[in-house]
Amino acid sequence: MHKKKLIMLLILITAISLGVFLFYALPDPSSEHVEPANEQSSEDITEEDTTEEPVEEEEASISQNIQDGVRDVFDALNFFQKDTHIVAIGDSLTQGVGDETGNEGYVGILEDRLDEQNYDVTFDNFGKRGNRTDHLLKRLHEEPEITKALEDADIVLMTIGANDIMQIMKDNFMNLTVEPFVEAREPYGNRLSEIFDYILSVQPEAEVYLLGFFNPFEKYFGDIEPLRQILTRWNHKSLEVTNQYDQVTYIPMQDIYQNEAQDVFAEDNFHPNSKGYELIAERVINYLENDIDEAQN
Repeated sequence: MHKKKLIMLLILITAISLGVFLFYALPDPSSEHVEPANEQSSEDITEEDTTEEPVEEEEASISQNIQDGVRDVFDALNFFQKDTHIVAIGDSLTQGVGDETGNEGYVGILEDRLDEQNYDVTFDNFGKRGNRTDHLLKRLHEEPEITKALEDADIVLMTIGANDIMQIMKDNFMNLTVEPFVEAREPYGNRLSEIFDYILSVQPEAEVYLLGFFNPFEKYFGDIEPLRQILTRWNHKSLEVTNQYDQVTYIPMQDIYQNEAQDVFAEDNFHPNSKGYELIAERVINYLENDIDEAQN
């Protein structure tokens, strides 16, 4: 996006320069007047006097060339003022599982909100229920439609990692301790880096946003301190990885449902409902608006 803004600036300067040249170089028709002709006899008119220079024809040609140049410049400006393309990748939160309205969760709500504010934005949603970081890495390398979408992406939104935590819970259900979560945190961070590296290799100018973890058991187990610590430390790992990239931003979510009076969870008591996704979308849009404004101006 930085290269696009530089190109747009150069084009705009060119357009202004051409406009100034057009203003000063061409004669003002309103200022033209006809001087009274001197009375001459046929003897006073020489052969040299009868040779007419095609001044008007040359001025018309110059005028047309400049107009064509200005038109080309503004056509180019319109080309760069294209819509913003947002690609969403990740797990069930990106897919919108639990949204009883069928509107693709926070991604669908985000699209509606941006449309209401007259932003020219298009979305591709590649969320898939159950995806862990290893699943997403495999999809990035094996599903060409995702890579194709990323090539044209201005902004990438991502929710990933919650299923990595859930897998540890499932694998250690009968003897659940903190140690497996500590051991798995570093490999999670490495896979997250691989995902960012792949996205930015496909589209080096994309702005990437990683949504942090919230407690999916907030409704019934929000006061369990070990679970809170696990989520906090995994969120810290996410933040640590994102801080290694200038174009990656971490969006905190751990507090999103704390002290929320309304019911924000779906019937499975795990995924958000439409209200829960609305809260996520509101936070995400607060982070996105500046980048969308820059992409479209």
